[in-house]
Amino acid sequence: MAKNYENLDVWKKSISLATIIYKTTKSFPKDELYGLISQIRRATVSVSSNIAEGAGRGSKKEFHRFIMISLGSLNELESQIFIAKNLNYIKEEEFQGLRSKVEELGNLLGGFRNYLNK
Repeated sequence: MAKNYENLDVWKKSISLATIIYKTTKSFPKDELYGLISQIRRATVSVSSNIAEGAGRGSKKEFHRFIMISLGSLNELESQIFIAKNLNYIKEEEFQGLRSKVEELGNLLGGFRNYLNK
């Protein structure tokens, strides 16, 4: 398995989403710094980090395992986005945009997982 994760579209999209999430959470209340902000940021960073780590493991089986962890982190992120919306930290339009990006990345991760299963 190639170790060059930087060429993977799924990794590039995960980095893009993380960047958007960091910018979005800058506007959250400061008292959430060690709460929801930290949780959301850790979840989004985990997605790209696990793709990179899996790529470096050297086997499809290991890569698949790390893609599954990335999918779990993405689901965690989506749940946290719902909480942020319910707390009015993000507006409905922003929420829908984030969900769309999460869904797109989830589809890519799922497709990549299926590719690795072959």
